[in-house]
Amino acid sequence: MNRQIQKERRKELRSNATISEKRLWKFLNKKQQDFKFRRQHGIGPYIVDFYLANKKIAIEIDGKVHDNIMRQAHDQRREEYLQSKGIKVIRFSNDDVKYNIDDVIRRILFVCDVD
Repeated sequence: MNRQIQKERRKELRSNATISEKRLWKFLNKKQQDFKFRRQHGIGPYIVDFYLANKKIAIEIDGKVHDNIMRQAHDQRREEYLQSKGIKVIRFSNDDVKYNIDDVIRRILFVCDVD
């Protein structure tokens, strides 16, 4: 995981995070949480937006580019690869994070089995 050859790309993605990614990271990065998410984490040939290693959960925030049929096919292959590694992938749209952050956080906590 977290291949050295992806280091610059991961750094670039963190530096150019979307508003939704930044907003969700403020919650996921809180030190008082019982879990430690990583952002822009490499898994095999892919980089996921957020990853919780001890629970094997990846969170993806999708913008409008993911509406493209070619991008959806890529996302499907990517998700199948991650699932083959035992990783659960949950997806939210930028709008979910922007307009329904409380619901997004509740769903993440539920999936992470946090009360």
